[in-house]
Amino acid sequence: RTRLPKQRRRPAHPKMSQKAIREHTGKRLLTEWFSKKYPGAYTFGNMALVSPSTDMKSLASEHKFLNEEKLVAKPDQLIKRRGKLGLVKLKASWDEAKAWIEERRNKEFKVGSISDNLDHFLVESFVPHKQDEEYYVCIQSIRSGDKILFCHEGGVDVGDVDAKALTLDVNIGEAPSTQDIISKLLVKVPADRQAPLADFIARLFAFYAELHFAYLEINPIVMMKEGSGYRIAPLDMAAKLDETARFECYKMWGEVDFPAPFGRKSCPEEAYIENLDAKTGASLKLTILNIKGRVWTMVAGGGASVIYADTVCDLGASEELANYGEYSGAPTQSLTYKYAKTILDLMTREAHPQGKLLIIGGGIANFTNVADTFKGIIAAMQEYAPKMIKQNIKVFVRRGGPNFQEGLEKMRQFGTMCRVPIDVFGPEDHMTNIVALALGKETVRAPRTRLSRQRSGSAMDLLKGTAPVPEYAETKSKPMIRRNSKPAETAPSTCPWDLFTPETRCFIYGMQPGAVQNMLDFDFVSGRAFPSVACLVYSFTGNHSRKFYWNTKEVLIPVFSSLKEALKKFPDVSVVVNFASSRSAYDSTLEILQHADRIKTHAIIAEGVPERRTKMLTRKAKELGVTIIGPATVGGIKPGCFRIGNTGGALDNIVSSKLYRPGSVAYVARSGGLSNELNNIISQHTNGVYEGIPIGGDRFPGTTFMDHLMRYQKNPEVKMLVLLGEVGGVEEYEVCDAIKSGKINKPLVALCTGTCADAFSYEVQFGHAGACAQGKEETAAAKNRALKEAGAVVPASFNDMGICIGATYRKLVQSGVVIEKEEPEPPQMPVDYKWARKLGLIRKPSSFMSSISDERGQELIYGGMKLSEVFEKQIGLGGVLGLLWFRRKLPPYFCKFIEMVLMVTADHGPAVSGAHNTIIAARAGKDLVSSLCSGLLTIGPRFGGALDDAAKKFCWAHDTGLQPEEFVTTMRKRKQLIPGIGHKIKSLENPDKRVEIIKEFAQKEFKATPLLDYALRVQEVTTRKKTNLILNVDGCIAVCFVDLLRNCGAFTREEADMYVENGTLNGLFVLGRSIGFIGHFIDQNRLKQGLYRHPHEDIWIVPFDQQV
Repeated sequence: RTRLPKQRRRPAHPKMSQKAIREHTGKRLLTEWFSKKYPGAYTFGNMALVSPSTDMKSLASEHKFLNEEKLVAKPDQLIKRRGKLGLVKLKASWDEAKAWIEERRNKEFKVGSISDNLDHFLVESFVPHKQDEEYYVCIQSIRSGDKILFCHEGGVDVGDVDAKALTLDVNIGEAPSTQDIISKLLVKVPADRQAPLADFIARLFAFYAELHFAYLEINPIVMMKEGSGYRIAPLDMAAKLDETARFECYKMWGEVDFPAPFGRKSCPEEAYIENLDAKTGASLKLTILNIKGRVWTMVAGGGASVIYADTVCDLGASEELANYGEYSGAPTQSLTYKYAKTILDLMTREAHPQGKLLIIGGGIANFTNVADTFKGIIAAMQEYAPKMIKQNIKVFVRRGGPNFQEGLEKMRQFGTMCRVPIDVFGPEDHMTNIVALALGKETVRAPRTRLSRQRSGSAMDLLKGTAPVPEYAETKSKPMIRRNSKPAETAPSTCPWDLFTPETRCFIYGMQPGAVQNMLDFDFVSGRAFPSVACLVYSFTGNHSRKFYWNTKEVLIPVFSSLKEALKKFPDVSVVVNFASSRSAYDSTLEILQHADRIKTHAIIAEGVPERRTKMLTRKAKELGVTIIGPATVGGIKPGCFRIGNTGGALDNIVSSKLYRPGSVAYVARSGGLSNELNNIISQHTNGVYEGIPIGGDRFPGTTFMDHLMRYQKNPEVKMLVLLGEVGGVEEYEVCDAIKSGKINKPLVALCTGTCADAFSYEVQFGHAGACAQGKEETAAAKNRALKEAGAVVPASFNDMGICIGATYRKLVQSGVVIEKEEPEPPQMPVDYKWARKLGLIRKPSSFMSSISDERGQELIYGGMKLSEVFEKQIGLGGVLGLLWFRRKLPPYFCKFIEMVLMVTADHGPAVSGAHNTIIAARAGKDLVSSLCSGLLTIGPRFGGALDDAAKKFCWAHDTGLQPEEFVTTMRKRKQLIPGIGHKIKSLENPDKRVEIIKEFAQKEFKATPLLDYALRVQEVTTRKKTNLILNVDGCIAVCFVDLLRNCGAFTREEADMYVENGTLNGLFVLGRSIGFIGHFIDQNRLKQGLYRHPHEDIWIVPFDQQV
């Protein structure tokens, strides 16, 4: 093969598309699909995979063809040009193929500058054929659908396929006809071969589309004369699947292996992070680049992670960059703890002579609670602090977004308390300054603003402060004027270049109350007259309303279970913000597109929508004149008008980035997180943002850069454009053509991130699904050169982004194109109580206290012990009860005694009151909880509640010094029974085995048993009168438990007496007997017992003339 697209290395991720598969996997899928669809029509040959675990001796017995046919052997590790490299063994016997494989198996092989071990081989049937029977065919995904490439000459020496191949573009949702294939692709193929070859290619395309391939190349595919027809066989295959379609295709795919590219060995830590990522809606990625590297990163956000890697390389430290990765999508504290711990473990395995650098960076978050994610990172760093100090590891932190103040302060406190060198910065500093600071390079100075000086003050200042104004601009302020209007009967009219106006309203598809409140806060601070959210559409509940805040006023926003009801109620709505999951986003968007006459703009937030589905939605939307933003986007923002979901982040960032009123700069970007950083940069260097749209990180989002740039070009309010692209895709070249042709003539500052890819000898996938170059023209460096040559202002790096934007803007001001207006003062917004408390602005007494458990950290804690430790130390049920009841770890014999008590009190037959009540309730059709409660409510002084009374009475008698005879006499004089003494059935002659078991254990295991000894002496007195006046199970448990509390050493005497007084002993009976009650409930249902009615003959009706 001479043409195979470059495979970009990326950590496996369930939401990232286009993942390369082994040739064996591709051919297996091909064989299975064709055999099912066209049984007997095609014979593709046999094959076997040799993996590191394969037993070569037994392989031939599993695959009989190995000893029956001539074979081809070759590595199956995504290696290009295997034939040219001497990595193909042809026309071999099994012994020859086996020897050839063994000679290379687990040996290092070098391809260019990349080395790796050969550990996977494909052995398959040799297909004899002639050179002129070889063809080349390739199907690849493009924005409009798919492209088929065909060359009548295939094989190793095919040459430049791009120049030689004929092409056929197939629109998404369509299939190529055999006539089109013949007329456009097979013109150089002999006429008698055209029809069968066209049939095969048409069927190959159907296979490609149905199984969601993103790339499929066969070179050569051979077509040999066989009888009266032809045999077609694929000899060499390279393919990629759209991994996001796994939920649709898992049955057809079966077990699919997505291998690392040749030269990159996946380490266990990468697999561990991949596994964590697969279990969460957040995103976690990790790729180890150089485990001995000095510079380690822990970056929030896919787009930001690329920029940090770029900056490290731009500053000359590419060889020291140890890892690439990111966490995003609001991961939990537990997930960030595990993620950070994994990186710290790798980082501290080996010291560096100069010390290592840990960069904890990120842009300004839209919705992720910075403090919560930092708690997990800090918890991990606390564990590794001694190693970090010993190895001279320095930490550099920069972050912004919701609750960033608390997060940064906690980072500072960690550094102070643990003595780890740490520098901490917020959004007032340029995003990548910490990289320059860590490497000892010159940092970027951002324009000083009034707000940036305030940021050293309290968090409340951020909401009360005025908007930041560049130091070179005149600063005036006037009160913001709130618009005075009401929702219209129909959607507000817009200019052709506008998606949103101050009157635009939307539906929120999905239950996202946080996003709704964020939108309402933006609406109010922007001076809108009414909320931009008309209602929510959520199909899993009935129609109802939810409460939100409009400034300090509470308002109700309806929730409808169907879109039709929402449309009927709100005829003015023209936008839908769709929060449906990646699995349902396609179907829900199709449903919404049925109302294209009303809904003109869709924002699809979900990440991981299959590529083909997105392209089908894009085509449908284009036909209907609908704009789609996303998928895989945070949304977009038009300052002073409309905010999509969480775009723009917390309210303090809305104010500090001047997003409450329009500026003169419009931008389009890929990344949602970086769009917030652009808001910040643009606000620092210009009069602010007019509109900003992150189109989404997928390879083919619903709209392109050009779609939005042309809107901005036509809009007279927009004076300047900003584009932030990234490695992968060719959309930026359309922008170049538009600049050259004059379609775009407004100043454009543009940058493509991902230039760091050129610094690595192997390929790395960065950030989003689309951040993957599949050719030189898709690299960030090539696109930046093209943009610069076309006439765009292209910064040398992201560090210079603000400088270039500021310089371009000042020229517009000086030339009079931009006339700066008076700065409106945003209204002061109240802070939500919960948020204010998080920021430490208010305090309030707790409503109640709890001291026994805590679920807020990385794992559940019982009485100060982590749940994992509970199992590791095998403390058992008794130990758990000790933690939750007594807040301490009990001695093993104490725990064993508790478990014995639960076992002996679990049940006492169906006739006792509690079991009887449980049975009656169960037979009346009551549920388990109701039946259990019915039984438990009988526990009291007469049934099961004697433990507490027995403990109290025996303690009183023993502690006051009464002799057993005196105790019995005193109780008789008071006309009171002695609790814990007496049994209806058991006696000295027929002892209660339960009592014997408990008594023997106590006498053998307890440190002392003074109260048990006293109770047994009382028994000697009482049984003189009747032999059934024995110490019963309640009394035995009670006195033994008091002996434990008083003498085990875990409690003070005061604590022991307190637990006796507050009813703890009855709790043991309740807990144990619940086991039996539940058993009786299950038993009655198993026996299918009907409603119980007590027989009349068992009831005596007292005559009414008798005195009672």
